[in-house]
Amino acid sequence: MTQQEIPVGRPTAEPFVPATTDLGELRAAAAGCRGCHLYEDATQTVFGEGPARARVIMVGEQPGDQEDRRGEPFVGPAGKLLDRALGEAGIDRSLVYVTNTVKHFKFKQAGPGKRRIHATPDRVEITACRPWLVAEFAAVRPTAVVVLGATAAKALFGASFRITRSRGEVLPWPASAQNPAEFAPTEGFAVATIHPSAVLRADDREQAFDGLVADLKVVAEQL
Repeated sequence: MTQQEIPVGRPTAEPFVPATTDLGELRAAAAGCRGCHLYEDATQTVFGEGPARARVIMVGEQPGDQEDRRGEPFVGPAGKLLDRALGEAGIDRSLVYVTNTVKHFKFKQAGPGKRRIHATPDRVEITACRPWLVAEFAAVRPTAVVVLGATAAKALFGASFRITRSRGEVLPWPASAQNPAEFAPTEGFAVATIHPSAVLRADDREQAFDGLVADLKVVAEQL
C-alpha cells in the first residue's frame, strides 16, 4: 500500500505495518502511516524510542505538542518529569523504551494564537493505532511494561481497568481476549501508574510525584 492510500472501512494501521521486528524499519514505515485521520493535522508520526532490547517498555497516551514538533516521545514537560522520576526510582532512563498508544498528536486549537490543546484519543483511534504498539512489543520483547495513565491502561488491559484501583501493583502481562499472544512475550509483568502529565496538573505536585516514584520503584524491585 502506498503512503497516500487510506484503508477502506474500519480505520487501522495494519496495512502500513511491515512484517519485521527491526525498529528502524518500523519507524520508517510509521512515518507514512495513514491508518486513521489523525495524521491529517499532526506535524508528523511520533514513534517510540529506546534500546532495541530494552528490559522495560513504557506506554503513554499520545505525543504532546512538543513531541509532535520534534518527532520524539516524552521530550516535553511531562517527559522531563518522567526522567526525574525514573532517576529517583533507580531505573536507568537510557535502558527504557518509551512509546505511546497513539502515534499522532490529537488536539484542538483555542485561545489567542490558536494554541494547540491536547484532546484525548477515542476508542476508534486507539484501536486503529494498536498494530504499531503490537509491533513494538514484538521487536523489543521487554521484561516489564509500565502503563502510564488511564488511556494506555484501558488500551492494554481493557475498558474496565482503573488506575485508581490497581496502580503500583505487579500485574500479569497484558493479553487481549481475542489474541492472548498479541503482546508477546507473555513472560513478564506489568505495572500501571499515573501519567506524568497528571503530576503536572495535580493540586499537590509533590505528593503526586512521590506516588509516581513509588510505583516505579515497584518496577525496579522486580527487575
